Amino acid sequence: MKKFIVLLYEDMHEDGKALLKEKAEILFARSLEEGSLIQEAKEIDGIIIRANGKVSRTLMESAPKLKVIGRHGVGVENIDLETATEKGIWVVNTPDANDISVAEHFFGLALMLSKMLRKGEKAFREEGKWEARYQYIGNELHGKTLGILGFGRIGRAVGRTGYKGFDMKVLYYDALRYEEMEKEIHAVKQNLEEVLSQSDYISINLPMLPATKGVIGEKEFNLMKPTAHIINLARGPIWDEKALYKVLKEGRIAGAASDVYEVEPATKDHPLLQFDHFIGTPHMAAHTEEALKRMSLVAEDVIRVLEGEAPLHPVNYPGLCRK
Repeated sequence: MKKFIVLLYEDMHEDGKALLKEKAEILFARSLEEGSLIQEAKEIDGIIIRANGKVSRTLMESAPKLKVIGRHGVGVENIDLETATEKGIWVVNTPDANDISVAEHFFGLALMLSKMLRKGEKAFREEGKWEARYQYIGNELHGKTLGILGFGRIGRAVGRTGYKGFDMKVLYYDALRYEEMEKEIHAVKQNLEEVLSQSDYISINLPMLPATKGVIGEKEFNLMKPTAHIINLARGPIWDEKALYKVLKEGRIAGAASDVYEVEPATKDHPLLQFDHFIGTPHMAAHTEEALKRMSLVAEDVIRVLEGEAPLHPVNYPGLCRK
């Protein structure tokens, strides 16, 4: 009989499950509804959560043996950190696991927008319009200005790829200064208004916090060049979708793309999807074989905590490892 029980909110890569199975029994959540989770929480020692579902105070109070919550990914807005810390529960994540995948997704969307790939492919596939090659004249990314809002790990990966892959000038907006990146890729730290007004391509990589909710609204969109594109791979509520709808409808910016939405899961009748100069993907930027494998290795830290060791990638510091 295994020593520990770990509740998985959702399935994950086999490599991560194999690590868990060496030390723990895996319990798969029947439902992500809180009532159902509470019923399953009484005997669990650990939780691994992805983007869906929440770990609330009520749930933690119903799990007297809970020692660790592993976030399969990076963002922890669906975990009550204050309560976890108060109760001596470690929260761990995988901070470097999806940087490359998300950065590549940004440039995939940026190229689709700049080269008008979806419009051209649709015209050719659905209408056989070879003459679309004359209708849809795109732009190069090479040498353009890349503005990054939030210069954390993913933001820096976007900047590094833009500079080294496309010889782009990199501007960034962040509360912190990153002098090493300023030297490595000649990134320039500016305020929000300067980044928005000077950039040709804008990458939103801000964390989801009360202070960042709705930080990009109509006023901010209006600062952008009419030829600029903005892409959100962070969290949907960081920008105002209604304001974005308005500026796209009025043609005030060249285009936008998003992998995240104010309400998820989003549906096919989402208002932004009606625009040809908007590209939407279903929160899949980090869903590559490589990133999913790396994110599943949050299991390593979960096991470390369960065995009484300090985690390698803590999000909080409850001050002890309870056995």
